[in-house]
Amino acid sequence: MKISVAVLFGGNSTEHEISVISAVQAMSNMDTLKYDIIPVYMDKNNEMYYSEDLKDIKSYKNISELKKKSKLVSIVRRNNNFVLLNMKFPYNVIKQIDIAFPIMHGYNTEDGSVAGYLEVLGIPYCQSDIFADVIAQDKIFQKAILKENNVPVVDYVYFYESDYELNPGSVIKMVESLGYPVIIKPSRQGSSVGISIAKNKKELASAIEDAISYDEKILVEKVVENMTELNISVLGDNKNYEVSLIEQVYGADEILSYKDKYLSGNSKGGSKGMASTGRKIPADIPKNIEQEIIKYSTVACKSLNTCGVVRIDYLLDKKDGKVYLNELNITPGSLAFYLWTPKGKEYKELLTNIIDCGIRKYQVKSKKLSSFETNVLENFNGTKGVK
Repeated sequence: MKISVAVLFGGNSTEHEISVISAVQAMSNMDTLKYDIIPVYMDKNNEMYYSEDLKDIKSYKNISELKKKSKLVSIVRRNNNFVLLNMKFPYNVIKQIDIAFPIMHGYNTEDGSVAGYLEVLGIPYCQSDIFADVIAQDKIFQKAILKENNVPVVDYVYFYESDYELNPGSVIKMVESLGYPVIIKPSRQGSSVGISIAKNKKELASAIEDAISYDEKILVEKVVENMTELNISVLGDNKNYEVSLIEQVYGADEILSYKDKYLSGNSKGGSKGMASTGRKIPADIPKNIEQEIIKYSTVACKSLNTCGVVRIDYLLDKKDGKVYLNELNITPGSLAFYLWTPKGKEYKELLTNIIDCGIRKYQVKSKKLSSFETNVLENFNGTKGVK
């Protein structure tokens, strides 16, 4: 009997379209002998739609028409079963769901919002839980936890939009203590959205204004000059983590931009997501650097308690040979399948591994006590004496 997998994607995020690309890629590579694939598209208002046409990337050229041809739905729990319910008359059950597979990117989705929704429903789901999602999405939270676990990160400072509004001079002075050049990032965005490099005070002010348009919490890091960007993927859970090969990434700009990642396209005008980025696999790095990256990656994943597949980005200072963990991506673009295929793990197998991980996570959690059978309100007569 097939397992019914509801693939959730889209949502109210600056990475909405990237999520669509990643999800369609994944659905086209899932093992159809094992899984009944149920596409659930969330539009930019977070309304859910179901249609088999959602599996075809060409359908998204006209999203308004696609939504008209699709059914407005919701995921609900009925008699301890999870179902996809038609939200318009006759309000019938369209599909039964065994497990959800959110393939979401960015703020408002990947940041624990969707995981929290699924937790409230009680439905099994793939990928990491809400706690790992929140930490991974907030670059400042992430760096603090990585430092606590002795994983090297570059020097950084952070501030809020309100700090900058009240005293811009003080914020600029703090940032300049790092020394130019610096890189400015919205703390909770992804796919290089809102990221800029500043080499002087004028560029810094402009970069801060741009970052603030995406987030109220801003991270500023010292730029690693003469650097090589290296990425690795990690698969599994806290019982066992497996690593992919390491890639060396080539971008068109000083930083690997949103354009490099997703708008480079191909000869037919489409995008292959992160899979289209210039890269060398395996990376041409010394063995000791490779071993350091593997060690830090497993420590980082265990620190955040990741589940499923993640991608971790590193910066290698070619001058002194130091390596820094730049960012852990909890739901990477294209689910980082391109880092696994050179190792012999095809995308179909990777997706099966991710789903199996989600099932194991649910089995472990279902054994834990989460509520009490007793009703303490049965004889409750007001707040007096509650303590």
